Amino acid sequence: MATQTIRVAVNGYGVIGKRVADAVRAQPDMELVGVSDVVSDYRVKAAVVLGIPVYASVPDKRGEMQAAGVPVAGTLNDLLGEIDVIVDCTPKGIGAKNLDVYRQASVKAIVQGGEKHSVTGHSFVAQANYASTLGRDATRVVSCNTTSTVRTLVALRDAGLLKKARGVLIRRATDPWESDHSGIMNTVVPEEHIPSHQGPDAQTVVPELDVVTIAAKAAHTQNHNHFWIVELTREASRDEVLAAFRAAPRIAFVRMSDGIAALNNSVELMKDLGRPRGDMWEVGLWEDVLQVNGSEAYYTYEVDNQAIVIPETIDAIRALAGTIQDAHESIRCTDEALGVKRDFLTA
Repeated sequence: MATQTIRVAVNGYGVIGKRVADAVRAQPDMELVGVSDVVSDYRVKAAVVLGIPVYASVPDKRGEMQAAGVPVAGTLNDLLGEIDVIVDCTPKGIGAKNLDVYRQASVKAIVQGGEKHSVTGHSFVAQANYASTLGRDATRVVSCNTTSTVRTLVALRDAGLLKKARGVLIRRATDPWESDHSGIMNTVVPEEHIPSHQGPDAQTVVPELDVVTIAAKAAHTQNHNHFWIVELTREASRDEVLAAFRAAPRIAFVRMSDGIAALNNSVELMKDLGRPRGDMWEVGLWEDVLQVNGSEAYYTYEVDNQAIVIPETIDAIRALAGTIQDAHESIRCTDEALGVKRDFLTA
């Protein structure tokens, strides 16, 4: 474990930002210096209750936030002077504009998957390209769907089994917290392009992947569901494919035989296990659905769109800071602090 404490801030205390903030506070080698935002509603007030210093991302919002009862510790510029790494969790497009501000302050930065790969020139999933992040000034943690795609396909690649992959993604309509004012109902909306953007996005992390994705948005608000047909490099057994997934980080098995027959069952299970906010940081892969026929494998898994990128973000912080050089060690530290599992129903 690195002895240097990394001073971290989060800009944007929303769905991802609040989870990143909590994960940073759980790490023994990190300090959350503060969070910044422009709103003064219940989300930011919750940070105050938790004892997290709050800063105004935009100076003009400081007075408005204070008038709403938020004790503002300073502005984003003040915060940048106190930290080593900032995690930008602002809405799509804003992180790209903020990057120049971070660079001018000599602060290393992480943006989210909603930004284009070209914003940083580097996209991150810990098990795939941690080493290439070392020494950089910025990286992009890819989206929830891309993260799961890379985790599972790299698991097969590292076992020497992956030739090409074709996936269908059923995406949730919107985040649960905003389901009162956005989303879709009583329909399914196919993405208008094939391949959908997730396959090419996975190739920004692992360029050699032969992957095509097709996606649709469905009328639910919790978790995505992926279905994959993978051509293997050779004929293999079901046990070999399962072993490849078991050997990879952040893939955990669920089973129909345990009553986990739908996305809502896993959501309930995470709550029963005492997970913060009911979060599932792992890919939840159905072990007893997976089948192998000669040189083809078929499997399905679910993705917690609010949580899966959180451990990746923590590893990206360490990689940018350079305090831990080895990906496996950073992943181990992160997963131990968060309580990441390989099987949800074993002690």
